[in-house]
Amino acid sequence: MDQMIYSIPSLTAVDQRVLKEIDDLGERLRRYLHVPQRWYGPLRRATMARSVRGSVAIEGYHASLDNVTSVLEHDEGVDLARETRAAIAGYRDAMTFALQVASDWTRVDLSLIRALHFMMMRHDLQSRPGNWRPGAVWVRDNDGNIVYTAPDRSELEILLYELVDQLATTKAPAMVKAAMAHLNLVLVHPFRDGNGRVARGLQTFVLGTEGILEPVFSSIEGYLWQNTSGYYAALTEVAAGEWSPHRDPRPWIRFCLTAHYHQARVHLRRIEETELLWGDCESIAAAAGLPQRVVGGLSDAARGRRLQRSLYRRLTLLTTAQEISDPVATRDLAALTRVGLLEPHGQARSRHYLATPRLREVWRNIRARRRESPIGDPYVSFGQQQMPTD
Repeated sequence: MDQMIYSIPSLTAVDQRVLKEIDDLGERLRRYLHVPQRWYGPLRRATMARSVRGSVAIEGYHASLDNVTSVLEHDEGVDLARETRAAIAGYRDAMTFALQVASDWTRVDLSLIRALHFMMMRHDLQSRPGNWRPGAVWVRDNDGNIVYTAPDRSELEILLYELVDQLATTKAPAMVKAAMAHLNLVLVHPFRDGNGRVARGLQTFVLGTEGILEPVFSSIEGYLWQNTSGYYAALTEVAAGEWSPHRDPRPWIRFCLTAHYHQARVHLRRIEETELLWGDCESIAAAAGLPQRVVGGLSDAARGRRLQRSLYRRLTLLTTAQEISDPVATRDLAALTRVGLLEPHGQARSRHYLATPRLREVWRNIRARRRESPIGDPYVSFGQQQMPTD
């Protein structure tokens, strides 16, 4: 019987070593995240925003991290094009759903894949949200040339059943299984549009079902956005222009494991810097005689983010589990302005606050302490200059 979908390959010794390094980094992350910290909520929020921004940016929907965060928090006042806002909101809803049910979902099935597509694409009825493509489909480059031909429509459901069966029955490391789910789904190309978004979401969901850390901190979408050309190059190398399940998927596995390695290193750095910033802001607030609840807003502002009253209230709830009123938030922001930590801008509904140079300096000093050299390719670091040819 001919091979129907891309099979999970045997792993090389270098693959195993990279996985071990990722596991070790993951254990360090778990130690940080195991004990609840006040800074955890804002960090998780920012990490989710980066993942969503990365995934939709790959599809051409660009927005600042502040604007993406505002959409994730259902802020209707954000200034974005309708289609960009809808794409972000759709991805937000799909990933919120996936992250909520991942630990309880016994296995990936076709209804889950269709549900993810519906939530991500419901703003665009031309993409037939939640429905398989009606016929043949091709991927074209910017010049209109066909660069990939997906399998025939008559094979679609059979191939997708093979995909979910592979996930349910094949023994392999979770990151490898998740990468293969992404590869097979995006190359089967079951939808008219939105295949990449659904494949990336499915990869994160599989990591969640396999119990890998917290899925928000295991997603590689930020790395895929920052390395979009490498992302497409790895897919192109494996597919070679058409549905070719007999080809070796190892270039794709290597790319995904490299992405996990990079993301884990970046998350560790961000956690360490977030902890330092939180401690510095606590000291500043205490020295100024300000309540502990202002620290979450100070930390956000120190990083250069705009602080509005509604956002300040959300941050306070996120970091203290206490809801404050508009008058209390207004008084806090006025107090932070009086002591020279925030600068007010705008009037009425457009009123917002930015960090003063004094507060921004706190974050600059933390970033200046970085001693880490650029994160390299773990495969090169571990001695493999070329992919195996066997």
